[in-house]
Amino acid sequence: MEFKHSPVMLHECIEALNIKEDGTYIDCTLGGGGHFTEIAKRLSEDGRLIGIDKDADAIDAYRRRNVNTRCKVDIVKSDFKDIREVAAKTGIDGADGILMDLGVSSYQLDKASRGFSYKNDAPLDMRMDREQKFTAKTVVNEYSKEELTRVIREYSDEKWAARIAAAIVREREEAEIESTARLSEIIKEAIPAATRRTGPHPAKRTFQAIRIEVNGELGMLEKTLKDAKAILNKNGRLAVISFHSLEDRIVKKWIQDELHPCICPKDIPVCACNRRSDIITVGKIICPSVDELDRNPRARSAKLRVIERVA
Repeated sequence: MEFKHSPVMLHECIEALNIKEDGTYIDCTLGGGGHFTEIAKRLSEDGRLIGIDKDADAIDAYRRRNVNTRCKVDIVKSDFKDIREVAAKTGIDGADGILMDLGVSSYQLDKASRGFSYKNDAPLDMRMDREQKFTAKTVVNEYSKEELTRVIREYSDEKWAARIAAAIVREREEAEIESTARLSEIIKEAIPAATRRTGPHPAKRTFQAIRIEVNGELGMLEKTLKDAKAILNKNGRLAVISFHSLEDRIVKKWIQDELHPCICPKDIPVCACNRRSDIITVGKIICPSVDELDRNPRARSAKLRVIERVA
C-alpha cells in the first residue's frame, strides 16, 4: 500500500505561511508529502526545507518518489517534539515558517496491519514510530482499570469510559486482548444499546484515546509549540492544524497565554512585570471548505490556527 495522505487545507496552509523563496521552512509531519512538496515548489535554490516524521514508512515513501526540488531538502526521522534538536542537527539558526499537522495520516488509518482502525482486524499496535516498544496492546492489557478509565475519558470525552475500562479488564482476565476486532467488540458491548444506535461507531472515541496515549500526542504539545516559536525568525509564521477538541484546546490556550504573558496580580492597575507578547495572530481560525469536505470527509474536524513572531 502506497503512503498517501490528502493534505488538509493545502492552499490555506501555503497562504498562511507567506513563503519567501529564499526562506527556511520546517514541515513537522512529512506524512504523504503533500504540504511538503507544495512548500518546496515555492522555494529557490537559496531556500531550505526540513521534513520531520517519526514514521519510517512516510520517509521511505517520499524518498522513493524522488521528488526534484530546487531548494536544499533535509528529511529527518524524529518526533516533532524534538524540533529544536532537529534544527540544531540540520544547522539552521531560525525558520521563516513552521507547519504542524497534528493529524494521523490516511495511510496509517487505512493500512490494517498498523492497528489504528476499529474497521479492520489487526494486531493491537497504533505506533507511529514502529521502533518504539510501547503499543496499544500494552495499554489494553497492562493498564489498571483506573488508568484505562483516565485515558479513555481524558483523551476522548467518552461518556462510558468507566464501563469500557471495566469490560476490557474483565475480558482480558479470560484471555489477552490482541486484536483490534476483539477490542472493538468489547467496547461495543460495554456501551448501552440505545447509545450504540446513534452517533459515530462505538469504538471510535476509545481507539482515539488509546492512540493518543501510545504516541504521547498531547503530553508534549505545549512544549513543542513553545520550542517551535523559539525557532521562528522575526516575521516567521507557525501554522498548526488540529483535529480534535483536546488538541485544539491546548493550541488555543497556548496562543492566548503567549498573547497575554503578563503575570502581575489582577488587582494591580499598571503592569509591573514588563512581559510583552512577541506574537500576533494571523487571521481567524480556518476550517476546511465545503468542496474539500466533499473530497476528504476526514478533514471535517480540522482547524488551522496561525501566529506570526513579531519580535
